[in-house]
Amino acid sequence: MLMEIGPWAGGFGPDVVLTLLFLLSAVHGASFDGASANPTVCLQEFLLLKSSLAATAAKLLAQAAGAGTGRALTRLCWSWELTQLHFIQNLIAPECSSSIRASPPHAALVEGSCSFLFHLVLLKVRQSHPLYRVPALAATVTFLTHAAGPFTGAFFNPALATATTFHCSGSSFWDYIQVYWLGPLAGMLAALLLFQGNIPRLFQRNLLYGQKSKYKVPKAKVAVQVEGGKPQRKRKAGKSNSEPRA
Repeated sequence: MLMEIGPWAGGFGPDVVLTLLFLLSAVHGASFDGASANPTVCLQEFLLLKSSLAATAAKLLAQAAGAGTGRALTRLCWSWELTQLHFIQNLIAPECSSSIRASPPHAALVEGSCSFLFHLVLLKVRQSHPLYRVPALAATVTFLTHAAGPFTGAFFNPALATATTFHCSGSSFWDYIQVYWLGPLAGMLAALLLFQGNIPRLFQRNLLYGQKSKYKVPKAKVAVQVEGGKPQRKRKAGKSNSEPRA
């Protein structure tokens, strides 16, 4: 609502929207640690062997139900028309237009790139202290939304996109699947493969990075038997045992 009608109906610029987005992302990361609300994050944990198939399926169902419930509650809030923005949004909501403002392949590439960068940052900071992890992820989400918002709305979240824009006219169902499902999924897989070098759930072999052994094999010392039964080290080739010449 703020992004679509805020600038001309309420005088809210992009700075207000991005600031609110950063704060909401930071609060979510700080208070609901472990809850992603993003299906691609759940699938990433499954592929990293950090979640079972049953737990992953339960999370995906919960996210779909949560996204649908959130959309219903949002429309109910708009119907109360508490502010002028709610009144305008309630009028135009049934006639919403697609958030895809580029060709489907281009839009899928944008969503995939956003998902790729987001998951790279997530993989990098997942073991970090929350003091660093929370603002890093919030800043990443805010930056990607600012950069990709004019092209696709910058969802890079299949559940959120399905509840928000799939019912809008202007694009076919296959276009929505291609942009908001396949794009983020491909971006997540690319980020995981680049960061890990493999996908543990599918194969263990590292395709990108060679693994060095942790243990050094000591070099064997070669000994030769000389007269008198006393072993001596073999001298390197090129050095002579003869007396120095005059």
